[in-house]
Amino acid sequence: MSLEDHIGDVCRKARLQTETPIAEAASMAGLTEAQLKEWETEGKIQATVNVPALAERLGLDAAKAVRVAKGWEPQGVDISRWSELRVVTTAEGFEVNSFMAWDVGTRVAAIFDTGWFADDLFRIAEENELKVQHLFITHMHGDHVAAIGEVRKQWPEIELHSNNSGAPERSRVVPGEAVAVGGLSVTARLTPGHAEDGVTFVIEGWPDNAPSVAVVGDAIFAGSMGKDFNTPELARAKVRDEILTLPGDTLICPGHGPLTTVAEEQSNNPFF
Repeated sequence: MSLEDHIGDVCRKARLQTETPIAEAASMAGLTEAQLKEWETEGKIQATVNVPALAERLGLDAAKAVRVAKGWEPQGVDISRWSELRVVTTAEGFEVNSFMAWDVGTRVAAIFDTGWFADDLFRIAEENELKVQHLFITHMHGDHVAAIGEVRKQWPEIELHSNNSGAPERSRVVPGEAVAVGGLSVTARLTPGHAEDGVTFVIEGWPDNAPSVAVVGDAIFAGSMGKDFNTPELARAKVRDEILTLPGDTLICPGHGPLTTVAEEQSNNPFF
C-alpha cells in the first residue's frame, strides 16, 4: 500500500497550516507558482524542487522531507505477530482502513471504525466465530463510519465507544480507562486536531508479548498527518504527546495508507 500523502501533499498541508503565501513557497522551492501547484498535486515535476529550503520554511524537518521525496516508505509489517488483528480496507472513491481485533481464548472481538462497507467485517466475524461486542470510533468523519448502521444492525447489543459530542453519555470514552476485550485491553487517548472528536485507541495484552497497537484514525499517517487548517499546533502536539511517546515498536494503524510504527514516524515523518 502506497503512502497516503506524497511529498507534494505533505508540503501543501504544511503550507496551508502555516498560512505561507504561495508566492513565497514557490520562491523557496525554486519554482513558479504554477509549477508548485502541479508539484503539490502530482508529487513529481520536471523541474528541480528545492525540498530542503521549502520544508524549512514550512516548519517541516528538512532531512525527513527529503527522505519522503526520495521514496521512503515504512518497513512492511507482518501482522500475524498480533494474534488476532485484521486490517480491512474499503474503497468508495478513496480507500479507508478499519480494523478488527479479538481475544484468541474467548473470541470476544472489537471493531475499530467501519470504513465504507461492512461485508468483510461480517465475513471475518463469521469465519472466526467471533463475539463482536465493541465498536471503537476514532472520529465521526463519514468515510470512517459509513457502515456504522450496518454494523449496529448486525450486532444490536454492540457497545459504542466514541468521543463525539453527539454520542450518548454512556458511550463517551474516558481517557486512560481500560476497556476489556476478552484478554485484550483498549485504552483511549484523546487526539483532537484533524477531527474535534479524534481518539487514538491503544490495544495491549497481545499473546507472546507482541507490542501495543495504536489505532489512530487520521491523527497521523506514515510520513504525514491528517489535515487540520484550524488548529495545526494542537494537532501536532497531540500526536507528539499521545502517540509518539508510546514505545518505539508500537504498531500504528492509521485510517489511510500503510501501517507503520512509532519508531518509523519519529525517524521519518517530516511533521515531527
